[in-house]
Amino acid sequence: MEKLQKAIAMARKDRKQGGPQDPQSRRTTAPEKPQGVAGAWDRLAEIHADAKHLTRRRVVSHESSESTTAFDVLRTKVMQQMQQNGWKRLMITSPMPECGKTTLAANLAYGIVRQGEKSAILLEMDLRKPNLGALIGFKPEHDIRDMLMGELPFHEQAQLLGENVAVSMANKSSSDPNRFLTSQSTATVLDEIERDYAPDLMIFDMPPLLVNDDARSFLPMVDCVLLVARAEKSTTKQLDVCEREIAEHTNVVGIVLNHCRFADETQGYNFEQY
Repeated sequence: MEKLQKAIAMARKDRKQGGPQDPQSRRTTAPEKPQGVAGAWDRLAEIHADAKHLTRRRVVSHESSESTTAFDVLRTKVMQQMQQNGWKRLMITSPMPECGKTTLAANLAYGIVRQGEKSAILLEMDLRKPNLGALIGFKPEHDIRDMLMGELPFHEQAQLLGENVAVSMANKSSSDPNRFLTSQSTATVLDEIERDYAPDLMIFDMPPLLVNDDARSFLPMVDCVLLVARAEKSTTKQLDVCEREIAEHTNVVGIVLNHCRFADETQGYNFEQY
């Protein structure tokens, strides 16, 4: 783990300063001034998730406790960094599977629900192995791909986690999701969602970066990336490759080192902010 932490520090030091910084350059259309935003949110149905189920699946940010402190700090740091740079779209990914990226994405979303001052939309884009519904304990009637392809509106597919956070999930896996992720329809629909709902933050739970090209192909669509590594599993080489891949297209907001072993067991991660 010590070597991995050193690699994170080196990646932070060596990060290219000339990389993409303008979030508008990744839009297919310029976002318009929101009209009827409150009414758009009012059309979304709310999920009444079971608190015990969430806790069992390690989605602890649905209520305030000592175990939520780490996620609350992460939420605040990420949102401050994004606000300072004018970033709206956040990708959450990892080098390889089983690093905890989806669990972190769900905890970040519920942390924003509890904060209440900001609005966010969480979209499940890990379509080969969707797991967000299992974490929350809800299976949507319609699949996120139907919404991305323009076959039904966002308000008929997505649900509310709270008054200020919406989630769009998959209800089945896909063997070839890249054609959805890179389509013009997806780009247009995401722009329309951003325009109509005016969220402060759009979170994309993406596949691991080094497993296939799904996350790579989506990098130009986001403003920044939060990379989730796992202590004693993710390697320094993997982090280095991921950092270079991301820097070619967008910005790194930080790296989360998950499953850390601290003397203080109330914290299970280490966050390096860029």
